[in-house]
Amino acid sequence: MSLLDLPDLTLDCILEKLSPSELCAMTCVCSELRDKCASDHLWKKHMEKRWGRLMGDAAIKEWKTHVATLMACLKTSNPSSSRSNTQQWRSRLVANLKPFSWLKTNHGCHNRGSSSSPIDSVMYWYSNLESGKFWFPAQVYNRENGHVGFMMSCYDAKVRYDHKTNTFQARYSAHGRRAAEENVTWQRLRPALVETESRDLHVSDCLQGLRPGDHFEIQWRRTKEFPYGWWFGVVGHLQNCGGEETCRCISDENVVMEFRQFRAESPWKTTVLNRKEHRETGNEVSGFYGGVKKLGTEEEVSTWKRLWPSQVLD
Repeated sequence: MSLLDLPDLTLDCILEKLSPSELCAMTCVCSELRDKCASDHLWKKHMEKRWGRLMGDAAIKEWKTHVATLMACLKTSNPSSSRSNTQQWRSRLVANLKPFSWLKTNHGCHNRGSSSSPIDSVMYWYSNLESGKFWFPAQVYNRENGHVGFMMSCYDAKVRYDHKTNTFQARYSAHGRRAAEENVTWQRLRPALVETESRDLHVSDCLQGLRPGDHFEIQWRRTKEFPYGWWFGVVGHLQNCGGEETCRCISDENVVMEFRQFRAESPWKTTVLNRKEHRETGNEVSGFYGGVKKLGTEEEVSTWKRLWPSQVLD
């Protein structure tokens, strides 16, 4: 009895238990198993488990644009071809891109059947991520290896995976100073925002409800030529506030934003925003403050606290 003689449901149950590299190895056996092992329903689970945390709306949009460009190139290269010829062109292009190079350390069949995975398949997407062929948008905590000027911040970047080190390479925004970084760990990444790009002012809809002790992120940039980064802070008490028991800060038109990673005498220690009329505020000395987001979950706060510097910053 051959494996292909099994009922489809039984065979699917077996294939669902295979790892991504094992599924790729199975595509080398025969054309029927190649088609089964490349099916999206098998790879969606692996994609979600491995890459789901980083594949936000911005990264998904980038991938769809990438696929559409490849498909358009295929169509332009051979507009009058038959379906079978188009499939041959498609397979040839995928093979040339070598998205399955990450399998070299696991199996010896990375240049065979698996290279014919369709461009618009989840398997091909997964393999492009694993091999580092696809740069996608993300945000990096404490950029440039924890450079003191970026501690407790999060900046937009294009990143790609390095399967040899299980880390990422990052290229930061071309606006302002160009920079790149290697060996960025998984823990320092989060999905990029699609609704607010790095030079756009975020619409602050939480200022009215902020009260002392709330955690927030605020856009900040050194000069107006630079992109925004997101900086972590805690809402503080107004100077004339009597403390917790008599606190009336919530009813005041102004709100104090504290950045406790800085020393008390630092120009970046605090800033005061108007709850009703806040747009971008600041100057060339202390920088420019943009939109505000209130952190709503303990997971968001704990992520920032794990990145806290070992000593107070100047």
